[in-house]
Amino acid sequence: MSHFNLTAEELIDHLQAGKISAVELVEESLQQIELFDGRISAFLATDRELALERAKAIDNSRIEKKTLGSLAGLPIALKDIICTRDFPTTAGSRFLSEFEPPYDAHVVERLLTEDFVLIGKTNLDEFAMGSSTENSAFHTTKNPWDHTRTPGGSSGGSAAAVAAGMVPWALGTDTGGSIRQPAAFCGLVGLKPTYGRVSRYGLITYASSLDQIGPIATSVEDVRLLYETIAGHDPRDSTSVKRKSEKRNDFDFTVGLVREYRDAKVDSSVSQAVDRAVEIFQTAGISVKDISLPHSGYAVACYYIVAPCEASSNLSRFDGIHYGRRAENYDDLIDLYQSSRAEGFGDEVQRRIMIGTHALSSGYYDAYYLKAQKVRTLLREDFETAFREVDVILSPVTPTPAFNLGQFTNDPLSMYLTDQFTVTANLTGLPGMSIPVSQSKENLPVAVQLIAGQFEENRLFQAGLILEEELNWREQLLQARKQWRQELEKTEA
Repeated sequence: MSHFNLTAEELIDHLQAGKISAVELVEESLQQIELFDGRISAFLATDRELALERAKAIDNSRIEKKTLGSLAGLPIALKDIICTRDFPTTAGSRFLSEFEPPYDAHVVERLLTEDFVLIGKTNLDEFAMGSSTENSAFHTTKNPWDHTRTPGGSSGGSAAAVAAGMVPWALGTDTGGSIRQPAAFCGLVGLKPTYGRVSRYGLITYASSLDQIGPIATSVEDVRLLYETIAGHDPRDSTSVKRKSEKRNDFDFTVGLVREYRDAKVDSSVSQAVDRAVEIFQTAGISVKDISLPHSGYAVACYYIVAPCEASSNLSRFDGIHYGRRAENYDDLIDLYQSSRAEGFGDEVQRRIMIGTHALSSGYYDAYYLKAQKVRTLLREDFETAFREVDVILSPVTPTPAFNLGQFTNDPLSMYLTDQFTVTANLTGLPGMSIPVSQSKENLPVAVQLIAGQFEENRLFQAGLILEEELNWREQLLQARKQWRQELEKTEA
């Protein structure tokens, strides 16, 4: 049996009890990558020698009874937009294909303090711009449940790696749903923390007021453990919030169902998953009531003005001069800028830069960007009103289960609409979590989303545990992993 069929919490107990070593876990992780990643393409880079060297050092320290981090020896994968010292960080872009940062991101520092072992960096949509991991400059990641389907995006590589059992957990980033959507498509739990709760220092920026780093794992408790490891104040990030760790006390809570989402066009499996979650909460004695988010219908339009505007500003630094890709052939300085950016950026990144630049230009700023910010304020007020009546909001994560690769390649508007239920949490800075509930008729995972008030992640964990304990979803994932291995062995035979 694979050790990665255990939860991270169980693996910690095994490591501390000496039932397994860090080296054994790392070797198993590398074996799983060798076995599955040729078909899934979740990783962009791994370093076997470095990972084993770190694992051996941790095992030796444990034998010598030296002080170790509470999660020492556990392998982890990072979305390749999080800076790692002297280790490739490409952001999924040709522009940074040879970039090795001279420093670690804050979350990496936190992980190293707890003695994690970095296995590698995972694939993503270029600069985190996408919902399918098809916009990577390097390759397309496939969903382990069905290789013709997307694993979601932009953290599709991280989600696919965890779902396939290559690592027990991973970090992704969420700008408009890019942790929750791939977690949902791959049958995992994914958390977007409250904006400011996790430092963005060392995160290659897409949209500064929306980006958050967060965990993807196979259980609510594993997500909580990883979240508590990376959360905390960082003076290097001006948006980082000083706040004490939340207490884990149980409390009564009320769940809200969004009235406006009833008329949304969703797959029947998605509406059934929401109904199943409602049933579980009500059986547990939790009150479920209707609420209204009257401006939620404008969220996607608002997001796709704000995010491209911020991207246009943030990505202006990639000019072929300071660092990154530089065109070999150019006539003058302007041509150098144009050629370097044309060669370095993919189609989706160029599209969003152009949208953002247009919306910020003279004569259009008030009509687009300023109006979008006003809508953002209205969305915040909607949630503030809703949270006077309820404690947790329940909704779909996406309108459908994982869609086919290539389905929306030439239809960016339809691709953008897959974010309609997730972008509100980013625009308002609220924490959101996806949790698997059921399977579609095609045997694909279907999840629901839980959103809570600012810094109330523990409410999400409590509500998520109620669903998880009733559904026992991990068993379905483990059975699927067993089937994937059997199918692979048959193919190779």
